[in-house]
Amino acid sequence: MEIEEYIVADDRRLAELVVGGDDAAFEYLFDRYRKAVYGLFLQRTGSPDDASDLLQETFIKVYINIRRYSADYTFGQWLYTIARNTFVDFVRKSRDEVPLDGRFSIPVASSVPTPEERFINLQQRARLEGCMKRMSPGYRRLIEMRFFEELSYEEIAERLTMPMGTVKTRIHRARARLCTLILEGDAGR
Repeated sequence: MEIEEYIVADDRRLAELVVGGDDAAFEYLFDRYRKAVYGLFLQRTGSPDDASDLLQETFIKVYINIRRYSADYTFGQWLYTIARNTFVDFVRKSRDEVPLDGRFSIPVASSVPTPEERFINLQQRARLEGCMKRMSPGYRRLIEMRFFEELSYEEIAERLTMPMGTVKTRIHRARARLCTLILEGDAGR
C-alpha cells in the first residue's frame, strides 16, 4: 500500500491489514493512539517511566491479540479496554490503590476463537517468536519472565539477583527493542 492509503484508511481496515501480516498498518495504528494512551497512563500513574512501560505493554498485547478485535466495537474502544486491563494489572501488581473512573469502562466482545482465529494466532505467535529470537538472550529472558511467566519486578530482581532499578530499566529497554522488531516486520527474515 502507498503511504497515503494508510493515512486515510480507517482503524478497522488497518486492523484487517495487520491480521493479514501488514506490519506497517500496525505502525499507523500505534501512531494514531500512542499519545492518547500515554496521556491516560501518565495521568493515572504520575510517572513518565510507568506510563511509557504501560504504553509498550498495551501495544504488545494489541499486536498479539489483534485477531480478536471485533468490528462490533470501534478499534479505539477495543484498544482502551486492553489499556484499562493493563492498568488494572499494573495496580494489582503494585498493590497501590489508584482510583479508576468510567473512562476505561468499555465493553469487549468475548468469544471462543474460531479455527481461522486460532490459525492467525499461531501465525502471529510465530512472528512474535521470530522477533524474540532476534533479541539478545538477556532481553529475551526478561520478556519471558515479565510477560509469559507474569513475574513482578520484585520477583525478577530476586531471581536474577539484580537491583530493582536495573530490572526496571532492562525490562523497559527489552520492551522497546521488541516493539522495534515488531514494527520492522519481516525486514529481518
